[in-house]
Amino acid sequence: MNDDRSFVEAHRRETRAKLEALGVPAFAYRFDRTHQAGDALALYRDEMGEEGPEVAVAGRIVSWRSQGKTAFGHVEDVSGRIQAYLRQDALGPAFEWVKLLDLGDHVGVRGKLMKTRTGEVTVKVSSAELLAKSLRPLPLAKTTADGEQHGGLTDPEVRYRQRYADLAVHPEVRAVFRLRSRVVSAIRRFLDDRGFLEVETPVLQPLYGGAAARPFVTHHNALDMPLYLRIADELYLKRLLVGGLERVYEIGHDFRNEGLDRTHNPEFTMLEWYQAYADYTDVRAMCEELIAGLVREVNGGATVLTREGSALDFTPPFRTVRFVEGIVAAGGPNVLEADESALRTSLRGKGVSGDEAKGWTGAKLLDEVFKAYLEPTLVQPTFVLDYPVALSPLAKKHRNDPRLVERFELFVLGREIANAFSELNDPDDQRARFEEQVAQREAGNDEAQQYDADFLRALEYGMPPAGGIGIGVDRLLMLLADQPSIRDVILFPAMRPEEGRA
Repeated sequence: MNDDRSFVEAHRRETRAKLEALGVPAFAYRFDRTHQAGDALALYRDEMGEEGPEVAVAGRIVSWRSQGKTAFGHVEDVSGRIQAYLRQDALGPAFEWVKLLDLGDHVGVRGKLMKTRTGEVTVKVSSAELLAKSLRPLPLAKTTADGEQHGGLTDPEVRYRQRYADLAVHPEVRAVFRLRSRVVSAIRRFLDDRGFLEVETPVLQPLYGGAAARPFVTHHNALDMPLYLRIADELYLKRLLVGGLERVYEIGHDFRNEGLDRTHNPEFTMLEWYQAYADYTDVRAMCEELIAGLVREVNGGATVLTREGSALDFTPPFRTVRFVEGIVAAGGPNVLEADESALRTSLRGKGVSGDEAKGWTGAKLLDEVFKAYLEPTLVQPTFVLDYPVALSPLAKKHRNDPRLVERFELFVLGREIANAFSELNDPDDQRARFEEQVAQREAGNDEAQQYDADFLRALEYGMPPAGGIGIGVDRLLMLLADQPSIRDVILFPAMRPEEGRA
């Protein structure tokens, strides 16, 4: 016996041995289920008495009490739970192994539906099968007579690390991930109905680009070359516009080698779409329609009530504010006129130390001013428009002010949800922007974009004017499911290695 096993785990393995000695396999191959629990419950009518329809249901035992010649338990599946009533006179010799069942075991039961004296629809079991023995007890909470729950799986770190146990004991967690699936399906329908083509682009790339971020690096043995996990889908999707695919989208994983916090996980899901002959105003209208529609589908209305007490109104049109004017209105500097020294001074007024700001220049410095002054004020759904050129190396210059680009970001609760451009399609302008990014990288900005000669070659063939957007699916789910951390909407978030386990 493994010395690390608890008394309960050791006892369950002894129980397995007893079951197998009785000729009952601990792990079955299949079970002919006729109904899920919820469907079986819906079949019963009061006039049926104890002779309701016969059903075969299967699931995990989540409550169990055995006394003498009878036993009661609740069997739970994806649709809910149903009570099972087992009697020795109905099961015969099989009742000997039924008495050995534990919480967490998977069972299949057959029998007619009835209603107990307490009014609960129940399967009057005529036959039962053990489908999978639970050798490790699930961390189920105990419910007192007055309905209060104690114990159970409550430590967030353990819940994220052992998501399988978290899902098994928390129906509300399962509901979050069912919602996630619904939302992703709704996004696909929205874009498919508008003539967009879903595509797949490389995850392993010889050059990374499309965002300001550090990549994960790997090595291809056969080609003896480094490869990067993509940080964005953008540059490949815009190559498809060059090739004549006028409306494309991708929902996939991106990877950024950065820290972990409430809104950042190194592996995350992004939606990006690109539309030829459109600009950022067209994309903004579509983004607003998509987000408002998802809120209505999930919440039944335009308002999202958060656990922090905010009432978020997603009734179109969403609020808009311009990047430069918004910072000034929030008490910050005019970033188009102030020099870098003045910008650093303004950050000190927001509690940023001089040593921390000393190394910030160019785009990084502008971004920090934005985060300090304007970003915290963006609680209601707000489009921030028209960013300085230095912050947006892949966006088209603003048609009315060459110091700016045609770009918007959507913020809710101070968090970025979406980022969109009128896409830069002038290869010579793009080349100059790449060269500026190379200069920033040489000056120490390791998040600056790489020089992508093949992308420039694609632009030289001619890319139509286009609008494009990236939407963080995980952050969107945080909002729609009212979850406080990105880890709550990712099934298996990144975690530090568990001590004592390889």
